[in-house]
Amino acid sequence: MLLQRLVEYGDRIAGELPAEFYREKQIHWVLDIAADGSGMKLHSRKVSGRQRDQVVSMPVPYVQRSGTKVPPYLLVDTAEFVLGVPKKAKDGQVTEKDRDEALRRHDAYRDFVRRWASSAGEPEAKAAEVFFSAGRAGWELPDEVEAKDTVAVMVGTRWLHELGSVKQLWAEEVRARKGGAAERTGLCLVCGEHRALLATIPEPVKKGAIPTAGGSNEGQLISINAPAQGREAMTQLVNTPVCHQCGGRAMAVLNHLVACERHRRRFRDDGVLLWWTKKPDPDSVLAMFFEDQPEAADIEHLIDSVNKTPSPAAVQRTDADAFYSLSLGLNNARLVVRDWIEVPLAEAKKNLAAWYADHGVWDAWTGRTRYFPLWQMALSCGRWQGERYAPDSAPHGLEAELLHSALHRLGPPARALPLLLQRIHADRRVDAPRLALLRLFLTRSSNPQDRPMPQLDKDSEDPAYLCGRLFAVLESVQEAALPDINTTLRDKYFSAAVAAPGITLRRLFTDSGAHFKRLRRDRPAAHNALEKRLFEIYSKVSDDLPGHLTDVQQGRFIIGYAHQRQDDILQRQAAKERKQAAIPAQQDVPAQEPAAV
Repeated sequence: MLLQRLVEYGDRIAGELPAEFYREKQIHWVLDIAADGSGMKLHSRKVSGRQRDQVVSMPVPYVQRSGTKVPPYLLVDTAEFVLGVPKKAKDGQVTEKDRDEALRRHDAYRDFVRRWASSAGEPEAKAAEVFFSAGRAGWELPDEVEAKDTVAVMVGTRWLHELGSVKQLWAEEVRARKGGAAERTGLCLVCGEHRALLATIPEPVKKGAIPTAGGSNEGQLISINAPAQGREAMTQLVNTPVCHQCGGRAMAVLNHLVACERHRRRFRDDGVLLWWTKKPDPDSVLAMFFEDQPEAADIEHLIDSVNKTPSPAAVQRTDADAFYSLSLGLNNARLVVRDWIEVPLAEAKKNLAAWYADHGVWDAWTGRTRYFPLWQMALSCGRWQGERYAPDSAPHGLEAELLHSALHRLGPPARALPLLLQRIHADRRVDAPRLALLRLFLTRSSNPQDRPMPQLDKDSEDPAYLCGRLFAVLESVQEAALPDINTTLRDKYFSAAVAAPGITLRRLFTDSGAHFKRLRRDRPAAHNALEKRLFEIYSKVSDDLPGHLTDVQQGRFIIGYAHQRQDDILQRQAAKERKQAAIPAQQDVPAQEPAAV
């Protein structure tokens, strides 16, 4: 199924893909052959790391090759093949063995080029045939040329590897190499037609395309090298019959997707997610979901669009579009398919809209709901460093697990809640991303009681939620009475209150009397408002203060605390606005004339 969808997508974007069995590569040297083949010039195209914008890169012949006696590519290859430059040891010396191998590879390269040139009809082919038939005599190569450098060949203004005859011969050569010693024919599992079958997949995923914690390497999607790995001890693709066209097209599409920023999401630790749609011009909503910082207005539009009831005429129209996503990891030289999703596009949009709706948190300062990208929610389980989260401190693989939850409309991974609570206790910090992840846990809980609202729920009777609200009001009382205090209630008692609110909150409630005494003297209006708020909450929970809270209950406590803090901010803002509005009104009253003496 996966290969079929890749091939279908490849047929749709055929114009964007390189020629068959071609891959994008950086060119380090250009071998410029004279029009009559009598000589050449070697031009350097190497650039430093600061000049990446000047890199010469283009699709060139490529196929996976391994072993000691590897065959050459057609025209574009390493300097060892094209120019006969031998490898150097670590000490800079060249051994006799490496020199002989370089000559062998160069001879094989020249024979391959002459085989193409003798049957090609382009005038540039004749120049190449004359040049490579003359041998290496008289060649003067710069010392900077290294055996591993990529060398492309051109005659005049034409790149030889772009000629039609080169593409045709190279495709035939790859089929011959990858078809095995005895070429098999049979039913292809991808296209369902009787064709010549591959012995091995011709092209792996490019090295470095998939982030990995281990050593980076090229990755094969289908590969059976040992008899113990295959059914009935059969190796290669005997049990997975794939034809040349489908195998080459599927891997070309896979490399296209991992290189396309619009259809790729690289996880911060390891792995990558690729996505595409069945029909062209995918909705921007899908691309928005994988952005680092999606716009709140776009998210709200998505939520509104999926919540609207469609008209009867719209319901009758069947949308044949589909959404596909593929999550890949890398284990040595093998691709690991972590997740594969194939759902109608409308369902995918609903799942993404639900993801945002279930974790959105209200921001009292801006008066809007905030939404967060996947990476930030995963990083919220990491360590806080004072101004930001510590890089690479988030649990390994959490971002990919959250993505799975979003696309499948499932709850977050169970391991994330205790990890998040641990960081909240250690950092004594409850910020918006952490609050969003907590809300997502509770919103997608199987317990009907765990359905927190984005804002303060004054009707909630949940003891844990009320305890969080109570602690927030006690903190506000301390802030109002002692605005310049260095160590707040949150600094000293937050972790204890979250874990065991019964003992801690009763003590803090008793100690608040000293703060209210100061407020009654200095700020009577604040005293009355805070006292009313505190006793209103305490009266609901005083007879049922829980001794200890579970992880889920601690999540409710923290959400109640955050909601009450935000509501306190709104109350203070409203009081400040009322005070500012009253001052101009008093200034507008005309002053009385002084009495006559």
